[in-house]
Amino acid sequence: MRTRPFGAATVPIIGIGTWQMERDDRAQAIAAIRRALELGMTHVDTAEMYGDGRVEQMVGEAIAGQRDRVFLVSKVLPQHATFDGTRRACEASLSRLGTDHLDVYLLHWRGQHPLAETVRAFEALREQGAIRAWGVSNFDDRDLAETLAIAGPGKIACNQVLYHLRERSVEQGVMPWCEQHGVPVVAYSPFGSRNGFPKSRVLEDVAQRLGATPRQVALQFLARKSFVIPKSARAAHVEELAGADKIELDGDALAAIDKAFPIGPWRGLPTL
Repeated sequence: MRTRPFGAATVPIIGIGTWQMERDDRAQAIAAIRRALELGMTHVDTAEMYGDGRVEQMVGEAIAGQRDRVFLVSKVLPQHATFDGTRRACEASLSRLGTDHLDVYLLHWRGQHPLAETVRAFEALREQGAIRAWGVSNFDDRDLAETLAIAGPGKIACNQVLYHLRERSVEQGVMPWCEQHGVPVVAYSPFGSRNGFPKSRVLEDVAQRLGATPRQVALQFLARKSFVIPKSARAAHVEELAGADKIELDGDALAAIDKAFPIGPWRGLPTL
């Protein structure tokens, strides 16, 4: 599995997300996470919000005995993101996950509590070893600039955003800002959210030419500019996702996909 620098770590470009995994068969979902680890998809993303903590418990069971192989990320809800609330939320996540530290801890989206309080809590957690780094999610370039002004350079580990073929607007403002300031971008829901994965003759043609699947083609297109964390609760689907790492998109393929899925206007952050 190809990797890329992620702050002080080196992380697989294709990882696995766990949003709404509480709706899936528990045993199959845990087996899917374990299969992802076997295939090198060791970036595992979760959040206290997912299933009100139940998904963190599932992740904890899946990674038991393999924690040292996992780049583990979780998130604090904005309503908990006071100084004391962030620390309590982190302790609860660590307990559910069965670990003593997170590799990265994110603010899930911006809320009403001052960013300075959340950043101060993140730094306290980092100093005590409960987290190794912290970042943000669903931040636009203005939010990122404000966070940078509070924390200083080199502190924001990543910005996790909605990014898929039908939603490429982050390439206009957010991604350039992140590239300028050395902040990795992590793409959640890379196959789409509300409207699902698009049926596309272009994707099918490129996939057929490369001996791949349309989903693998889409994932590799997005992975040029971001880490990707598609959610999967089935081992067979995980194997398809991992297979995206083996394909290369040539100039003709990139141009065709870019034309079929143009960058639309910035519509603001998603409603979570």
